[in-house]
Amino acid sequence: MGEFKHFVIVKFKEGVAVDDLTKGMEKLVSEIHAVKSFEWGQDIESLDVLRQGFTHAFLMTFNKKEDFVAFQSHPNHVEFSTKFSAAIENIVLLDFPSTLVKAPA
Repeated sequence: MGEFKHFVIVKFKEGVAVDDLTKGMEKLVSEIHAVKSFEWGQDIESLDVLRQGFTHAFLMTFNKKEDFVAFQSHPNHVEFSTKFSAAIENIVLLDFPSTLVKAPA
């Protein structure tokens, strides 16, 4: 089995300080060694009808599912999740073993 991915797409509530949340997320993943890599971005290209209100995507990569399970129960993640969840209007969350088809150059 390959790496394990945690993919989150969100629509934040109106008036939420998104910059504070993204900085908090960056701090969180830097403190938890089970996270192999983390990347995030804000949609700037999709048509509104296709975006369906979702604006931000977050992708965490773990070496294996067990590392993801350790991340989920980590006290820092549990604490941050409460704050993050309160700021979300809508969310899509996918957790999956990944299949690498083409490696980065």
